[in-house]
Amino acid sequence: MGSFVTLGKKCSSLFFVLLLLLLAHLNVYSQNRVQGRVVASDTHNPLSGVTVLIAGKNIGTITDANGRYAINAQPGDSLIFRFVGYAEQRISVGNRSTINIELTPSSSVLNELVVIGYGTQRREDVTGAVGSVKSKDFLKGSVRDIGQLITGKVAGLTVEEPSGDPTASSVISLRGISTLMSSTAPLVLIDGIPGDLNTVAPEDVASIDVLKDGSAAAIYGTRATNGVILITTKQGQGVKEPTLEYDGYVSLQTIARRPQFLTADDYRRLIKEGIPFQDYGTSTDWFKAISRNPISHTHNFLFQGGDHQTNYTIDINYRNWEGLLKRSNDHQLRGNIDLNQNMLNNKLQFHFNGIFTKREYWTGGDGYSFDTYIYRQALIRNPTDSIYHADGTYVTRDGYFYDNPVALLWGVDGMNKEREIRLNGTVLYKPINGLNLKLLLSDNNWTQVRGYATNKNYPANARNGWGNSYASRGTSATEDRLLEFTTDYTHQFGKHNFTLLGGYSYQDATDEGYWMQNWYFPTDIYGYNNMGAGSALTQGSAVMSSGKSAWKLIGFFGRLNYSYADKYLLMASLRREGSSKFGSNYRWGMFPGISVGWRISQEPFLQSNHVISDLKIRAGYGITGTAPSDDYDALTTINYGDWFLYNGQWIQGLSPTRNPNPNLRWEQKEEYNIGLDFGLFHERINGSIDVYRRDTKDMLYNYPVPVPPYLYGSILANVGRMRNEGIELLVNFTPVHNQILQWNSSLTFSTNRNKLVSINNSQFKLNQDYFNTGYTGEPIQTYTHRVEVGKPIGEFYGWESVDIDSTGAWIILSKDNKRISIRNASEDDKRYLGNGIPKYHLSWNNSFQYKNFDLSINMHGAFGFQILDFIRMFYEDPRNTQYNMLKSAFDKVYGKYRLNYDLAYVSYYLENGNFWKIDNVTLGYSFQIHNHNNLKSARIYVSTLNLWTITRYKGIDPEVYWGGLAPGDDNRDKYPTTRTFTLGLNLNF
Repeated sequence: MGSFVTLGKKCSSLFFVLLLLLLAHLNVYSQNRVQGRVVASDTHNPLSGVTVLIAGKNIGTITDANGRYAINAQPGDSLIFRFVGYAEQRISVGNRSTINIELTPSSSVLNELVVIGYGTQRREDVTGAVGSVKSKDFLKGSVRDIGQLITGKVAGLTVEEPSGDPTASSVISLRGISTLMSSTAPLVLIDGIPGDLNTVAPEDVASIDVLKDGSAAAIYGTRATNGVILITTKQGQGVKEPTLEYDGYVSLQTIARRPQFLTADDYRRLIKEGIPFQDYGTSTDWFKAISRNPISHTHNFLFQGGDHQTNYTIDINYRNWEGLLKRSNDHQLRGNIDLNQNMLNNKLQFHFNGIFTKREYWTGGDGYSFDTYIYRQALIRNPTDSIYHADGTYVTRDGYFYDNPVALLWGVDGMNKEREIRLNGTVLYKPINGLNLKLLLSDNNWTQVRGYATNKNYPANARNGWGNSYASRGTSATEDRLLEFTTDYTHQFGKHNFTLLGGYSYQDATDEGYWMQNWYFPTDIYGYNNMGAGSALTQGSAVMSSGKSAWKLIGFFGRLNYSYADKYLLMASLRREGSSKFGSNYRWGMFPGISVGWRISQEPFLQSNHVISDLKIRAGYGITGTAPSDDYDALTTINYGDWFLYNGQWIQGLSPTRNPNPNLRWEQKEEYNIGLDFGLFHERINGSIDVYRRDTKDMLYNYPVPVPPYLYGSILANVGRMRNEGIELLVNFTPVHNQILQWNSSLTFSTNRNKLVSINNSQFKLNQDYFNTGYTGEPIQTYTHRVEVGKPIGEFYGWESVDIDSTGAWIILSKDNKRISIRNASEDDKRYLGNGIPKYHLSWNNSFQYKNFDLSINMHGAFGFQILDFIRMFYEDPRNTQYNMLKSAFDKVYGKYRLNYDLAYVSYYLENGNFWKIDNVTLGYSFQIHNHNNLKSARIYVSTLNLWTITRYKGIDPEVYWGGLAPGDDNRDKYPTTRTFTLGLNLNF
């Protein structure tokens, strides 16, 4: 840990030294007169508004109505001609005073390469629903992981940041919830290798492509139901002189919105009004006592170079992040090495990639990063109480679930250390033109060592006289191996163009670990580093466990991409896949995908059209799957059970914990997608519209079964069905493009409708067509949601409050819509109250370029959903005077009376969650660098994340967790979300 801190201080100092060096290397440059005319190569008409720039300088002009321009330049300069919808041209000035230019219409957007499964395609040839984001369009600033880079950038893809914990990751979902038990996370591939959103640093990513529909994702079989995210890292290609890029930034965080709890002054005022609060005579801001204004910094160094035969990329990334709550942190050091070697006139190519990650963070929880129970205690602690006694010991008070949060914070010590080594290599052989033979091998190893211990100051230890009570220690390790062999052949004859792909994939993974717990330690000195010193071990009550599991996945796949005359398109794929997680009767499955496209803009009747530059209709169908989460769900598992006396000896019995199911198989998702891609005015306006329907069949759920004949009381079986339908829209447009100002903008919109179609069949069924889920926690202790056939996932279910009576008790609607007191209410009076999943998502992204200044503004919002505000539900009741409460607790409910009833889950605490966020704003300035031997370019910027939220929601942040079966529950123990301000520097040498 000390090495991390020292390295952090050095990196932070380096950041400011580089900034000072940048400001010391600015100079000026003089120019001579050059003039000319710019016309379109296809029509020879003059082009007005063409931007004419001198390369590398803040000097430019635009063409007039006749396409003419004039600019000052020197013989050694180069002129850059740019115009939306036309290919950029770069011309050396030399000794010429007149330079006339013909610009060629460009379909640069259409010619962009989009990464698809096991290859790339030009965007104009794509027939599936694929979203693509390049690095220039990523969110800027202090992003936590790869997912946050594309927030609001891909229609239908939801990226959430529901926690402010520095170790937390983004939560991604695509096209709604399509399962009851399995993961909803997309498959993430880093340069073709399975990984996650934290595998590489965000600064090391070149592009992100998202396979959204079944036809595009089917080639990945049982891993692709939730979509596929293909991440391409920065790699050296072709001839490139050695370069160094530095990207560093420093960030400051504040809480997004602080809940307004009573202060010590409020307590004393209310005591005078007769409220039975206890005044301990001091004034303490408990939230301030456990929080801070964290300062974090990140530094990224990218080295590239090489020639046609050998090239390399080396990326080193260091992150030192502090959390809003004290002691929470995240330290990461990553290295990425990428080497390419070409031989035999580029017929034989070798590629090697290694990713090395070291991560450490403090853990205030046993096996997890920060114990958010500390945050709860800071909210509810009496503000007139003291942190310490006069002798320096912590103040404790008797009470149920009532502890000193500062003692909780400093009464524990923990550390989590993670190491990951990812090695992969490919061999590509091109025996003849158009034929590629590729072998890929990868081996990924991840290990974790963790420890946790409480000391004598921990409240439970001090209160109960347990001394140095508890410590735990554990390790986990995962090895994931992948072998893939692919062959593809591309050929063109006449107007026919096709690519055939065939491949084999083998993947196996092993997970193992152990965990030990002991307590009653004689001293704090050992912490978690002398686990045998606790007396619970000698008493026979210490806990020890270990485990190991493994799985295998084998796939054979093929795909045909065909186009005729660049206007009739076809993609067909098939994957046959087998998994060890399936039952013996269903080891293998088939996953087909097919999509077609018609580029109407290539037809003769539209080719002379000056408005429509691209128009394509797409239609696709595909089947993907989701494997069971556990490696052995299809098999019987047995654990040690109770002890029993047999022939005078105590024997520990064995008991089954799972029934075998030879028919267990993958959840199957069938998806239909119809899309339209369009481009107008030479791609000045372009975008896509997609309409889809996805049906999940053979959905997994645990069903009760009789014992006997079964060994265990429940079984995991494929029974349920669910449907999702939706619309997605993406529009990119350029409102302004001239020499002074360039403005690029994009809009995304998506809506999804979900329905549980069935959950029972003749063999496996629940007692009814619904089940309850979600949990309020103590002391209310009830469910929050109901999942029912015919209804969407995410439905809140409880009592609908409509009024309050003169005694301060809730008036609710009964099952027959009569107004009754909550005292007389029953379970039968509960009803559906709203839904926690947004119906609509909208984003608006803008980028501006004015001379050397650049500005990006990214906004997004969600609409048509409700949030259950747990903080209001628990702390807006004036009766619970043993805890602190919100200031609003003493407001009149419905404008009539103060609440005077026990804590309860009623619709009064459900709020409209609609919000619109100005999320990311970045302002940068690029310096002119001339005649400098080393520094080639430089940019300084300021950036914000989660800047401003427009909402009526009263909680900290309306962007709550929308996943799982209880979406919209804004839990009271959630690590608060934050607002981030960043100062950054980019240098290129």
